[in-house]
Amino acid sequence: MLRSLSIRDFVIVDTLDLDFSPGFTVFTGETGAGKSILIDALALVLGERADAGVVREGASRASISAIFATPPGLDAWLAEHDLTGDEGTVLLRRTVDAGGRSKAFINGAAATLGQLREIGDRLVDIHGQHAHQLLLRPDAQRLLLDAHAGLTAQAGAVAEAWRSWRACVRQRETVEHRSREMQLERERLEWQVGELEKLAPQAGEWEDIQAEYNRLSHAAGLIEGSRGALEALSEADGSVLSTLNGVVQRLRQLAGVDPALSDVLAALDPAQVQVEEAAHSLNRYVDRLDLDPERLQVVEARMQALHTTARKYRLPPEQLPDELMARRQQLDDLQSAQDLNKVMAREAAARAAYLTIAQHLGAARKVAAESLSAMVTEAMQGLSMAGGSFAVALHPLEEGQSHGLEQVEFLVAGHAGVTARPLAKVASGGELARISLAISVITSEAAPTPTLIFDEVDTGIGGAVAEVVGRRLQELGRARQVLCVTHLPQVAAQAGAHLLVSKETSERDGNGSVTRSRIRALDAAGRVVETARMLGGTTVTATTVQHAEEMLAQGSRGAISAAREARRPRRAAG
Repeated sequence: MLRSLSIRDFVIVDTLDLDFSPGFTVFTGETGAGKSILIDALALVLGERADAGVVREGASRASISAIFATPPGLDAWLAEHDLTGDEGTVLLRRTVDAGGRSKAFINGAAATLGQLREIGDRLVDIHGQHAHQLLLRPDAQRLLLDAHAGLTAQAGAVAEAWRSWRACVRQRETVEHRSREMQLERERLEWQVGELEKLAPQAGEWEDIQAEYNRLSHAAGLIEGSRGALEALSEADGSVLSTLNGVVQRLRQLAGVDPALSDVLAALDPAQVQVEEAAHSLNRYVDRLDLDPERLQVVEARMQALHTTARKYRLPPEQLPDELMARRQQLDDLQSAQDLNKVMAREAAARAAYLTIAQHLGAARKVAAESLSAMVTEAMQGLSMAGGSFAVALHPLEEGQSHGLEQVEFLVAGHAGVTARPLAKVASGGELARISLAISVITSEAAPTPTLIFDEVDTGIGGAVAEVVGRRLQELGRARQVLCVTHLPQVAAQAGAHLLVSKETSERDGNGSVTRSRIRALDAAGRVVETARMLGGTTVTATTVQHAEEMLAQGSRGAISAAREARRPRRAAG
């Protein structure tokens, strides 16, 4: 349920703070006062697209905030998206600056427009004043039926299965029409894979072979340098080790005379040991090191082969193993795609999967069509269309489409004894408005959305029909929050709360006049005055005031009676 709405600098609204109550609330006012602007502001905070034109002239940005009571199931969605807020409420906010840039927030955290729309679908259902025109479109009729029956997700699955099937069809057609090109591509890949497999590059091989080549190509220098170092350390006359040993032996003799030299001996002992270990290591290294020109030739040839192949494929040599795996995968994919029997088998399986879920959707649509037909037909009897009927026809399609195996079409007969024909061909403007309103109310009753908004959907009706519409909205308001922009006093009189929208013009510091929209809640006396204005126009007489009082009293009695009926215990069947 919508609890409050705050608007700043939106179109002709400078500052507006509204609190809302449960039940049925109407907005009324003179034409152009800004009634629908409130709906536009709410639509904006629910994720509709915006531009700089919504910012009030002279302001830097527009801001709209709405607080809703959290409906069941929304807390889990908020937690999943890390957007939790105060317990029991959710705060939506949207700003648009004078440059057209907008920002969205959910519970104070930045959000995307997609998230606003997703949460908005769970909170509010808006029926616009042009909804009856949309009903003339077959796709809108199908979407409405699916939404009413809760089949939207199932219809989405059918569309996805249809896309998968059509992708298989296109692949089969490609195989059939491009068999020669695909054969040439397959042969090219086979040759490339064969070439790379013959080379057989291994992961890490390029780094290893570079290190081996560097060692083999410098073997002579390594042998010469290592042997020279070994002689200097231990083998030549006057080597480091023999000189160090002589020094240590002489100091030991001297230490026998003066023990103070013991520290010097202690420092030289590790050096003696380390020089001996270094000499042993060099000895082992020289014994292992050998000139191997044949191995060097093999390594050079391998490096050249890897380098030449890498240049051909325009990549570093170390990437050759990955390239071989990629070419193998391309060849496997191409061979699989070129196998017409496999492609046709996948197409047949995808078609069967599509038909299965599309048939389930069709069966569910049949049940929903019968139910919606009966309910709208019943509603028509109280909308000055006695004897008329409404039917949802499901026309089978020879070939399945993304939306299923049938085309949905709304049929109507304006009165008894007339064959039902397509809605677009037989309904007059007034009939279309009444049927649209009946469908909107009925489908809203089945939807889980807690707040329903009707923006001048009662256009084209009046008199006793308008009173019936008001009662229906009043009944709907028992279970939902219903907000309705209306110009009909018969509808307004049925509401539990009445908000008056007005337009004021004032001077702007010598720079011309400025127009602002205002809104206020009406008390009992204010409702009489506004209802009388709606009845009598610019001239309000004692008669219109009396008529307004009677209309409001009747609406109030209807609300009380409906509430009592809702609380009355139901007698058990049988």
